[in-house]
Amino acid sequence: MRHHPLSRLLLVDPDRVAARLDELRAAGVAPVPTPWQVTLGVLRMWHRVVFRSDTIGTCRDHRPRSTWRARLLAWRPLRFPFLLAERAVHPLDFSGLRSDEDRVVRHLLGAHHDGVQFLYDLELLRDRPGALARVREEARRVVEVDDARSRWLRDLVVFERYHENLLAAVDAFLAGSFPASEVERRDPDIAFSAYLAWCAAQPATPDETWRALREGRFTVSEGVGARPAISPSGRRVVSR
Repeated sequence: MRHHPLSRLLLVDPDRVAARLDELRAAGVAPVPTPWQVTLGVLRMWHRVVFRSDTIGTCRDHRPRSTWRARLLAWRPLRFPFLLAERAVHPLDFSGLRSDEDRVVRHLLGAHHDGVQFLYDLELLRDRPGALARVREEARRVVEVDDARSRWLRDLVVFERYHENLLAAVDAFLAGSFPASEVERRDPDIAFSAYLAWCAAQPATPDETWRALREGRFTVSEGVGARPAISPSGRRVVSR
């Protein structure tokens, strides 16, 4: 399959992304976007990193742990190389569509997610047999076993009660009672299903995208005719 140069730049391996999209389609997921539409979704994610970085790796409800490592790693630029070494983040795979199960599990265990932000990665793992049970078991081990590995993961995510919250989130997701509002479930920063839907609603080709951009119908942050998810209070939903 031929891919636009921008897709090759942002997706790195668009054929692998296309194969993962085929897997999702075969699993009954709908809508499923094209690799070009995913490229536009990754552009939106880069926009978030640049202009809404305060929604990534921060926490509203819990304080940093009192350990010296957690206090140091609370400074996000210092945290980044350790997240890379842990394979808990993948800067060349913002969508997660190129990541295997192990990478996504490491991401959930080592990279801080605030509030309902777990939803994206739990949905990403949903069609992989045994993956959610694996996340649950590894989170349970961090919570219940006090050893060097568990203490390191607790410090790497910086904030108190992270793995307890992850464990509760997996249980709620498996039970079909994950505590996200309808507004949050429609936010492509929070839900993988919403991300796929946002991508699938975008122009199907580079030419259509360029035309929509020239006509003022498309922006990187909002797409075609999209608007940020707004909470009942009128504030933008804090995203994954």
